[in-house]
Amino acid sequence: MSERRQPSKLRGGLAARLLPQTKFGGPIPWVIAILIALVVIAAAGGLSLRNLAENAKADLSGALTIQIIEADAEARQAAAGRVAKALTGEPLVTSVRIVPEAELNALLEPWLGAAAGSEDVPIPALIDVELTRRASAIEITELQGRLTETAPSARVDAQSDWLKPVYDALAALQYLALALIALVGLATAAAVWLAARSAFSNHRETVEVIHLLGGTDAQVTRIFQRSVVRDAAFGSFVGLILGVAAVWLLGRQFAALDSGMVGGGGLGLADWLIVAAIPVAGVLVALLTARITIKLALRSML
Repeated sequence: MSERRQPSKLRGGLAARLLPQTKFGGPIPWVIAILIALVVIAAAGGLSLRNLAENAKADLSGALTIQIIEADAEARQAAAGRVAKALTGEPLVTSVRIVPEAELNALLEPWLGAAAGSEDVPIPALIDVELTRRASAIEITELQGRLTETAPSARVDAQSDWLKPVYDALAALQYLALALIALVGLATAAAVWLAARSAFSNHRETVEVIHLLGGTDAQVTRIFQRSVVRDAAFGSFVGLILGVAAVWLLGRQFAALDSGMVGGGGLGLADWLIVAAIPVAGVLVALLTARITIKLALRSML
């Protein structure tokens, strides 16, 4: 029955008493809690991957590694010294460090075992170079040409190029996290839509009585909205607690790795504010979905 046919309006308090309210014991708050927890975990993971990629790029964008590939150990060390001396005169270079052989052996020992320190396995000499800024491909090529004159076995590698496949993988994982958030958002809206439709169908006769007593569609919509917002707020809060607990446990596990690269993926204040805004977004999605659902259901009664 249309609102325009009603000669008077029913008071909102009486309309709310006529329409029974759902309780927290229903499944919807817990479904929303699970979905919000998944969004929190996915969002925290995506933000952590973004921070990890940005910190790694910042650390490696201004660095080069020079390899001296020479089988003879004495010739290798002599070439490394010449290259290090030549690099100190480059305007783009801020620091040069020849990586000690013992440090290289320690890095390779997990893969090569005792052979890492054996002369039977020639290990290239490495020189770490810090730059004033990120070098372009042309500048690296020019540097390679100048160093080749000093030591023909020298090879220049930009450290950021080594991790390009890793950067691509991190970007793909970030897009996957965004896709998961979008899918869970749709699932949340679908759950609220089904719950609102079911609640409206169960109280359809009561809604008709409210209309006959002068109640308006706006009053009925507000009653259902209050119920949905209450359940969504409860579920979102529980989901936030579960999600943050899971992120905290995962963070402790990764921190135990004691890796400098992994340590760059920590969440900052702005990241935690984004995570804290997820339950608010969940409640807004539930409110909008419930409002549209009830309005469409009321329109079908006309």
